[in-house]
Amino acid sequence: MPQMNEAAEPSAVRTLPFERPGPLEPPPEYAELRAGAPVAPVITPDGQRAWLVTSYGAATTVLSDLRFGMAPPHAESAGEHTLFQDGEAHARLRRLVAKSFTPRSVAALRPGIEGLANGLVADLAVAGPPADLVAGLAAPLSLRVISDLLGVATEDRERFAALSDGLGAADFLASDQEESVAAAVRAWKELTEYAAGLVAARRRLPGDDLLSSLIAVRDADDGLLSDDELVAMATTLVAAGYVSTRNSIAVGAIQLISEQHLDAIADDPAHREAAVEEVLRRQAGATAEPFPRWAQQDVELEGASIAAGDLVLVRLEAAHRDPGHFPQPDRFLPGRQPASPHLAFGRGAHHCLGAALARIELGAAFSALARRLPGLRLQVPVDDLVWAGGQTDAGPTAVPVIWSEAGGQ
Repeated sequence: MPQMNEAAEPSAVRTLPFERPGPLEPPPEYAELRAGAPVAPVITPDGQRAWLVTSYGAATTVLSDLRFGMAPPHAESAGEHTLFQDGEAHARLRRLVAKSFTPRSVAALRPGIEGLANGLVADLAVAGPPADLVAGLAAPLSLRVISDLLGVATEDRERFAALSDGLGAADFLASDQEESVAAAVRAWKELTEYAAGLVAARRRLPGDDLLSSLIAVRDADDGLLSDDELVAMATTLVAAGYVSTRNSIAVGAIQLISEQHLDAIADDPAHREAAVEEVLRRQAGATAEPFPRWAQQDVELEGASIAAGDLVLVRLEAAHRDPGHFPQPDRFLPGRQPASPHLAFGRGAHHCLGAALARIELGAAFSALARRLPGLRLQVPVDDLVWAGGQTDAGPTAVPVIWSEAGGQ
């Protein structure tokens, strides 16, 4: 069995990152490892030893099994006062926050989100081609939705976007890790300071927004959320609700355009929902990859002997192309009937509370593009797009597109 120790043959331990053929294509090493060593020892860009998980089964275990946590065993929390922690502290927060993310409350947001997406795409159509789908749709849609949820003033939204971008650019495994993390810490500090003012303002004058709802939520056993928890929750929601959703919309649009599936979802809600699920399965590169995990105890997983304290990296881009769970995994097939659901929103205790909201935003964006801009196509080859971000959430900085002006009007 492979073990992570200094005696391992250097040639048997690969170094990240792997080179990829293109921005939408996974590195060939993923398929090789998935077939022969689905949990394999690797060296991260900053020289750490870790386990790389490439199979669906092992990914499911790491994301849902309590033997793997968000921080090393006996270490301080990975994210004090946030959902990025383990055990009862995480369970308490999740119980309280989930009260504001009920299916009914999220479904009530759909008409407004669809209206916003339609308005943004209508503006693109009026302006005429070319356009940038990041600046014209993905960024303003995701920013407006999360800002409205938290009651962020219009004049503060661009600042929120800049600070969130600073957080999303942090690469905790990069060779220049110290500089990257320092910049993220500065952005987090500024965002936290603003969020503290927002919490104080909502305590004085509650509004019809998620933050006011979180302030008011009460549980007989858990009580109210503290100011520190509310501030951390607000900053986390901004980072996840803006950066992750923006990247998913942009990458999804690229996939739908490239695979010529966009026009088919214009007036078919069922096809739209199926396309959203396939987009989520096929997210490329580091877009919305799970945060690193650490083994809390010794674990045997698919032939690998993982020791307590070992770093474990799950790559959904590899797991979602596991042929044992997704027949013809390299094909883009909306409506496929896989043996297992995708893991884009995690599994188990850390399943994303905003999953339903993200699905609504993606569906609204894609439907608006399909209805208003038929014949939409990329202005440049996919390989020429520029990507930015860290290990867990990267996306294209711009997606230039063109279309028939007659169709757009």
